[in-house]
Amino acid sequence: MRPIIVTEFITVDGVIDSPGGGDHPHAGWTFQDVPFVEEAYELKGREMEAATALLFGRVSHDEFAPVWPSMEEFATYNAMPKYVVSSTLAGSEWNNTHVLRSLDEVAALKETDGGEIHVHGSATLAQGLAAAGLVDRYHLLEFPIVLGSGKRLFADGAKQKLDLVEQTSYSNGIRLAVYAVARDH
Repeated sequence: MRPIIVTEFITVDGVIDSPGGGDHPHAGWTFQDVPFVEEAYELKGREMEAATALLFGRVSHDEFAPVWPSMEEFATYNAMPKYVVSSTLAGSEWNNTHVLRSLDEVAALKETDGGEIHVHGSATLAQGLAAAGLVDRYHLLEFPIVLGSGKRLFADGAKQKLDLVEQTSYSNGIRLAVYAVARDH
């Protein structure tokens, strides 16, 4: 079974909306409002080495697909299989991208042989995956900022037991928290 890892830049109040740019009134909060400290992003290098596939919602796909293929630092991601969960997307011109129509298809993908599947962005997808019990781990880089509104990682009313498996704090106030989803056996 392939683990599904949700990886997010997140604010103290749980917002994951527009960290690098986008429609949120405070879009770009990761780099505009918090000083860059290289070691805070070491996790991203580890993720790129561990990921064997990427999973996106349609909105995140539409934001990343025009940008990532032209960025040399994302060559590894661009080459690997990418899956988009969408009931409306007909297809994608992004190399090696496949459309899944439902969370049932994601569950079937999870049952195949292979390594980690990483979810970047995609608040609605992350919430749906969590509700369906398909998330195995969360990789969170928590930024010392409160936005007060925007797309959140966890849906209102959602409850999920998590086990902290790694944590680190950095000089710019960013905190790394890696949580495994606790499963009742």
